[in-house]
Amino acid sequence: QVQLVESGGGLVQAGGSLRLSCAASGLTFRMYAMGWFRQGPGKEREVVAAINWSGGSTYYSDSGKERFTISRDNAKNTVYLQMNSLKPEDTAVYYCAADRRVGPLRTTISEYNYWGQGTQVTVSS
Repeated sequence: QVQLVESGGGLVQAGGSLRLSCAASGLTFRMYAMGWFRQGPGKEREVVAAINWSGGSTYYSDSGKERFTISRDNAKNTVYLQMNSLKPEDTAVYYCAADRRVGPLRTTISEYNYWGQGTQVTVSS
């Protein structure tokens, strides 16, 4: 049974940082591209960042560029999202997702096979 478990969310003041982690089990982690998505209050779920199986290729949405860094440790079956200079508009539930297909990094919800339950990030002004 595939499980993706996010952690590291919480309440932080604007300008602060958080590091999210997503621990994967039940799959051959190194064979999966991984993505981070978020869903803010009243908003649709959107991609934040994605990383290929080796970590050699990454994608960032406009909301994540220059402030967020996605990385992975295949030995630990874990993907990370370092978030700096957080803004109130970054408030959302953050989800990690796994994509078993090779090729270009995917950025839409329907292209990912497995999802975590999410972790809440709240940025106060």
